[in-house]
Amino acid sequence: MNLYAMIWPCVYSFFASLAFSFTFNLRGANMFYAALGGALSWFVYLLFAGCFSSDIPQYFLSMVAVSIYSEYMARRHKSPVTVYLVISYIPLVPGGGAYYTMEYLVEGNSALAAETGVHTLFIAGAIAMGIVLVSSLVRIYTVYIRRRLKARGITRC
Repeated sequence: MNLYAMIWPCVYSFFASLAFSFTFNLRGANMFYAALGGALSWFVYLLFAGCFSSDIPQYFLSMVAVSIYSEYMARRHKSPVTVYLVISYIPLVPGGGAYYTMEYLVEGNSALAAETGVHTLFIAGAIAMGIVLVSSLVRIYTVYIRRRLKARGITRC
C-alpha cells in the first residue's frame, strides 16, 4: 500500500477519535493528542498490512504502538494513561465483527457466526495483550528505576 493511500484513512481515524474525545469530555490539547493517537493506531495497522497471513498481529502491533504513545503522552502532559489510550484505540475496536456475529446468529448461520465471533474475540485479545504488555513493561521499568534511585539515596518528587 502506498503512502498516499494510507493518509486518508488515518485522517478519518483522527477525526473519528476527535469526535470520541468530545464524548469523553476531554479538553484542550488532550483532545488533539488523543485523536493523534487514533490516527497513529490506524497508520500502524495499515503499515503492517500484507505482512502477516492474518490481521491479528496487525492489531497487536498497532496496540503496542498506541500503548507506548499513550504512556509517553501521559507522562509528558501529566494526565492519566487512559485519557490517551481509550481514545486512541477507538479505530481498532472490532465493532463490525461483533455486529456481523450477531447478524449471522439471527439469520441462523451458526457456522459463519462462530467463525466471525472467534475472529472478533482474537482481535479483542490482541488489543488487550498489546495494552497489558506495554503497561506491564512500563510498570516494571518504573519500579526498577525507583528502587535503583532509592538504593543510591536519591529521592524524586
